[in-house]
Amino acid sequence: MTENTGLRHSGAPESRGRTAIADVVVEKIAGMAARDVRGVHALGSGFARSMGSMRERMPGAGSGKSATRGVSVEVGELQAAIDLEIVVDYGVSITDVAGAVRENVISAVERMAGRDVVEVNIMVSDVRLPDEEDEDEERQRVQ
Repeated sequence: MTENTGLRHSGAPESRGRTAIADVVVEKIAGMAARDVRGVHALGSGFARSMGSMRERMPGAGSGKSATRGVSVEVGELQAAIDLEIVVDYGVSITDVAGAVRENVISAVERMAGRDVVEVNIMVSDVRLPDEEDEDEERQRVQ
């Protein structure tokens, strides 16, 4: 008869250790989830978007920052609170878009990061008018 003197772990493997999630991870998840909603033109204020656009054109600068522009979070061990600044397309119901953004962001963060989202605050900072699209496209062509 052989005796097993090795260590035995009690509890499920997922309970052995701690997982920390950085704020930037939740910011990126929330930003991507918000952008996926129909009627959201962009995240961040006009000034922040302009500065970010210039920063992204500089080699080696601003990589990944556009994913978190207009998003700020507070992440704890079990919960997260999220603030978003969005620009909506002209003609959409802002309240419907805000509701859809909240739903999408909460679902994505809770599913991917395992944090209970206690609030998603949304600031609509601008409305994108149809004739403004031509200006943005022209700026992108001329660099």
